[in-house]
Amino acid sequence: MSAGDRYARIRTRRFQSGRRFDASLYLVAGTADLKTGADLEEVAGAAARGGASLVQLREKGASLPHLVALARALKSRLEPLGVPLIINDSAEAVLAADADGLHVGQDDLPPLAARLAIGRRRILGVSAGTLTEARIGNLEVADYVGVGPVYATASKSDAGEPIGPEGIGHLRAVLPLPIVAIGGITADNAGEAIRWGADGVAVVSAICGAGDCEAAARRIRDAVDAARDGRQSEVR
Repeated sequence: MSAGDRYARIRTRRFQSGRRFDASLYLVAGTADLKTGADLEEVAGAAARGGASLVQLREKGASLPHLVALARALKSRLEPLGVPLIINDSAEAVLAADADGLHVGQDDLPPLAARLAIGRRRILGVSAGTLTEARIGNLEVADYVGVGPVYATASKSDAGEPIGPEGIGHLRAVLPLPIVAIGGITADNAGEAIRWGADGVAVVSAICGAGDCEAAARRIRDAVDAARDGRQSEVR
């Protein structure tokens, strides 16, 4: 390893949170994603009981007071279950609600600015859908990368063209961070994302739109765990 490589690794560790978290099943949810009459706290709690290991609050267009109120309610529900709460896009809401982390997209705060805003003790996630967006120097302060959309999705209007599971493999080759696959993920294809190199999957509709959110989360988590076990067996 060159001196430059060693310096880059030391610099990366200095800015990453170093906080342990499980990215196996990552629920992304906002009130617009729910079935009519469903309650966001209930859905998040049910998903956590079914195996969701991270929850992101994605409430586009919400005022800061409303976002903070939602985040505090979610944190109260998730904290006893040991599931961290991530907030999409708003560092201010993360700090005000004392959430566990922040997720930013390519058009949001730059990763370094996001890290400086929330500090080192919180989790920072960044979205990347292409090799260009996944420039290592731009993501070195993040704790994980959300990769996608893997499949076509209706839950995010500006998601871009699907990269397919092969796209996960291309990004896995250049990303030294945990990868969370997002976009059209279901119990039927979650295992494929893991086999192509993802460390976990992020899900919106397959849980938020389900009649039984806990059971839906459990099916996806079981698929993730089975694929990971199979991948580890192949390595041995």
